[in-house]
Amino acid sequence: MDERQLVKAHKISLNNRSFGLITGVREVISFDAIEIILDTEQGVLIIKGEDLHVTRLTVDKGEVEVTGKIDCMMYSDVEDKKRNREGLLTRLFQ
Repeated sequence: MDERQLVKAHKISLNNRSFGLITGVREVISFDAIEIILDTEQGVLIIKGEDLHVTRLTVDKGEVEVTGKIDCMMYSDVEDKKRNREGLLTRLFQ
């Protein structure tokens, strides 16, 4: 079975803006005290705040626990736009 066919459920649970559990995470792209960037089943998730920490990462389950003062969570469609651009360039040069 192709790995892309095994889509994991993506869920965010946030308690008191200080503890978050995110499932359906493919990869932790980067993290520091003010920003965490995750590649999830639903796109790139950017978490912004203060004193942020990745306290637990379970790669086989695709789970990440985050602590700190969470101010913002937003999704980016950068990956989708990149795919569309590559598709257009491929079609142009065929």
